[in-house]
Amino acid sequence: MRELSIGDRRYRISAVEREGSWLAHAEEADSGHRFGVECAGATEAEAVDRVARWLDWQHEHTVALDALQSAERAYHRTMAGSAFVGAADEPTALDLQKESLEQVDAARVRLDEVRARKPA
Repeated sequence: MRELSIGDRRYRISAVEREGSWLAHAEEADSGHRFGVECAGATEAEAVDRVARWLDWQHEHTVALDALQSAERAYHRTMAGSAFVGAADEPTALDLQKESLEQVDAARVRLDEVRARKPA
């Protein structure tokens, strides 16, 4: 059994041999509830490493998705608030909208990059 911390969560990864291959899964250390996917490997270490890589990726994916959702909420607030921005205000409503949309796009690109690295 292997224990590891990712972000603010702790996991235990355990593996069992079945018919010549190893299957590993993770449990939340605090609750004992299974979390994530089950991974197979030719050896115990390989199966455990695959689960650990998936847990790392899952954390990174969650962080990227949260960032995109936060950027989208900020964009919607900017769009709603820009209706009340006067012409003399700096920066202009259009500038604020453009900057906010660029942040949404950057967060989307980051999420796409993380998703492209999803472990097999």
